Amino acid sequence: MANRKIVVALGGNAILSSDPSAQAQQEALRQTAKYLVNFIENGDDLIITHGNGPQVGNLLLQNIAADSEKNPAFPLDTLVAMTEGSIGFWLQNAMQNELLERGIEKEVASVVTQVIVDKNDQAFANPTKPIGPFYTEEEAKAEMEKSNASFKEDAGRGWRKVVPSPKPVGIKEAKSIQNLIDAGHIVIAAGGGGVPVIKEENGKLTGVEAVIDKDFASQVLAEMVGADLFVVLTGVDYVFVNFNKPNQEKLEKVTFAELEQYIAEEQFAPGSMLPKVQATMNFVKNAPESQAVITSLENLQALIEKGAGTVVEYK
Repeated sequence: MANRKIVVALGGNAILSSDPSAQAQQEALRQTAKYLVNFIENGDDLIITHGNGPQVGNLLLQNIAADSEKNPAFPLDTLVAMTEGSIGFWLQNAMQNELLERGIEKEVASVVTQVIVDKNDQAFANPTKPIGPFYTEEEAKAEMEKSNASFKEDAGRGWRKVVPSPKPVGIKEAKSIQNLIDAGHIVIAAGGGGVPVIKEENGKLTGVEAVIDKDFASQVLAEMVGADLFVVLTGVDYVFVNFNKPNQEKLEKVTFAELEQYIAEEQFAPGSMLPKVQATMNFVKNAPESQAVITSLENLQALIEKGAGTVVEYK
């Protein structure tokens, strides 16, 4: 079934393995592009989103290490935008070169994406996402006085800055992304969950220090552009229930209601598989004619050929 509009959310292993150098990450993306261009060969339209956790973490450490009056560290929202640019460039370049190799004429564009969050989101009252280096209690308290940031003790290892993880409610550049897709281009967007912004009373957008889950941001984007298929990539070909137990079962086709039941049974690990499952559930609930799939990068060809992977439908 060709000519579908597909949003693919890349997992971390599509960019970074164990070597954090630019060269190693570019090589990983060259391999990733080989799988993704198969969608283009199949006649599909493609929007690609990606994570940025390790990259923005490394950039934050570099900024803090070099922080001085003459060279002040940048806030987190700006660092997210910077990694959207660098990873976007690597992926854009890898896709363009793979298209060239296969004789396909297509443009690839990366969009630095502002993702709107609700300033009244409860996450702002209770920041939980640790970022940056470890501090002693004294250093953390000094930083809190200096910058109004929140710090919490992290499992006996020291104190770390914590930021909110609000839910995305909109994508400012959704129309631009839609226009690029309508013109036949491949789009890379919402990298790292996008740059978190809040809408002021006057309608203006302001960047905030926060971390948006990239699967939820990808889901909101998929809805806003009317995607036919939302693909969430992870390290396994299928989602399992009773994982690593004798009665382990792989999910091939699953409904919203069945997943609700599995979540009630605590079948999916929070922080890893659970948000991916929840993002696909949100998507099919809000776009019941569409499908979502959770699978691995290596299984994408099987998905194209015979619908392999864990296929999530509303009913």
